[in-house]
Amino acid sequence: MPLRGTSRRIGPTRAETAETDEEPPMTAIDVTGARTPEAADVITGARERIDALDDRIIGLIQERMAVSAVIQEARITSGGRRVNLSREMEVLGHYRDALGKPGTALAMTLLELCRGRI
Repeated sequence: MPLRGTSRRIGPTRAETAETDEEPPMTAIDVTGARTPEAADVITGARERIDALDDRIIGLIQERMAVSAVIQEARITSGGRRVNLSREMEVLGHYRDALGKPGTALAMTLLELCRGRI
């Protein structure tokens, strides 16, 4: 229903959308929030690269978790503790030195994934 005092219609009517039962396809500009087709192309390509990097990062994290499980099992089997806090401090320092304060939070998350909550 148009607003009082306006005659401009925005978008298709309910009857028009019911005929097709589909939303109009979104353009790259709609999806990326870019204001030009060129910027939309850059963003689309960069997002594809980020998605590929994320897949690699997830794979590496899963590999790290498997290696950590081997270490924990060997430590426990030998009579040691599941977690070696001095080693965890080394890992935290390494990430902090490389990435700053957010690196510490990232390392904490990785450690939690690899050993579970203690």
